[in-house]
Amino acid sequence: MATGHYARTSQEDEEVFLQSHTSPPTVQKSYPLFRNRFEIRNPVKLCKGADLVKDQTFFLSQISQDALRQTLFPLSGLTKDFVKKMAAEAGFHHVLKKKESMGICFIGERNFENFILEYLEPKPGNFVSIEDRTVKGTHKGWFTLTLGQRARIGGQRDPWFVVDKDIATGDVFVAPTTDHPALFRETARTDRFHWIAVDPPPELVRTQMMECHFRFIHQMPLIPCTVTLNMDGSVWISLSQPVRALTPGQFAVLYKGDDCLGSGKIIQLGPSEYTLKTGRERLVASQQQKDEPTPGPAS
Repeated sequence: MATGHYARTSQEDEEVFLQSHTSPPTVQKSYPLFRNRFEIRNPVKLCKGADLVKDQTFFLSQISQDALRQTLFPLSGLTKDFVKKMAAEAGFHHVLKKKESMGICFIGERNFENFILEYLEPKPGNFVSIEDRTVKGTHKGWFTLTLGQRARIGGQRDPWFVVDKDIATGDVFVAPTTDHPALFRETARTDRFHWIAVDPPPELVRTQMMECHFRFIHQMPLIPCTVTLNMDGSVWISLSQPVRALTPGQFAVLYKGDDCLGSGKIIQLGPSEYTLKTGRERLVASQQQKDEPTPGPAS
């Protein structure tokens, strides 16, 4: 019984349908239907909850089929505002006064760098400009920084942002603006993808490609994408538009309509928009050099 999760399953939808078509209404009992859910052989899908703002399918995207078959989501058809209204009517006013949980789960709002350094030894390295490879400052460890965040570099008038990391050297590459093209990528590869209902989906098996939607941060807008299946069960995800701060280690979660298909850990990124732009410019310059006429001998 997942009492605090805003999500639902395809099996719950079927149970609601069966209950609404059972007569007489006064003698309906839900427990036989719930008992039958453990015996059903069709795959159970994980679906978005009614409250799309609080929908938690993103966090449940690694759930196993066995666990999903045995899970009930009482809040599946409710919004949080409606749940608060129910709590108020029931007299649970202390619940209504609780603040929303923020920051790292179960820890709250803390300085992430200080928190990490309580458990890991510092490994100082350099902040290096992605554009000219000059050293801009130093940091206490590449693992304290994440792509897209503002880098705290002393002596710099303008803000710099983390765009890449070299774990071998400890260098953290930075760029001078929050929307620098080095922050944007449109392809990523996962490890072996976890498919919730069918592993893998028939459409993907049949054509080796599938169109669906992607997110790697909870509540970020869903982005259309094309998924390509690899022989080892991993997938390449090609997005319809470049996305800021795609990060290895985070999970790529895929959706098809209301269904959460599953997720996989991002292990490799495609080239950034800055890399592609730089490559095109070099290619054009090289071609122009080839096209220039060779000077003849002096007369």
